[in-house]
Amino acid sequence: MKDNLKVLIPEEKISQRIKELAKQISEDYEGRNVHLICILKGSIVFSCDLAKRITVPVTFDFMSVSSYGNETVSSGRVRILKDLDESIQGKDVLIIEDIIDSGRTLSYLKDLLSSRAPKSLEICTLLDKPDRRETEVEVKYVGFEIPDKFVVGYGLDYNQFYRNLPYVGVIE
Repeated sequence: MKDNLKVLIPEEKISQRIKELAKQISEDYEGRNVHLICILKGSIVFSCDLAKRITVPVTFDFMSVSSYGNETVSSGRVRILKDLDESIQGKDVLIIEDIIDSGRTLSYLKDLLSSRAPKSLEICTLLDKPDRRETEVEVKYVGFEIPDKFVVGYGLDYNQFYRNLPYVGVIE
């Protein structure tokens, strides 16, 4: 691919912010286990880097959902492609997401997972695009607020490319 990429958030800034988020999460869950639900595929890089820095015991599970397909704009229809492997009943659950824009996907997921009786349920996202919000969703941990631009890198993709970039960039 020969797209022109402009760095929006450099690798060093991402690393520093993840350390800060992990510290806050560790303090908030002190004395408890936290069950991380990584939303595939976009949040895998963020989830791994965050989990390595959380100091309380963590367990993992994964979900895969889609509302984009191969487009740059959400279709508005959320599909579950892979559901959880284990019950979350009675667990302190933290959903790990790469980006929140319209809020529809996370609102849907939060309602779905709340119906499964976790002890607690919170959301952590690397990126937040508040200007795109169509559905309000409460997010406890936010890495960065970003402008309404299509971003790639650090797990985020365009047609499955660019996930491996160590920074968040904008395709120009």
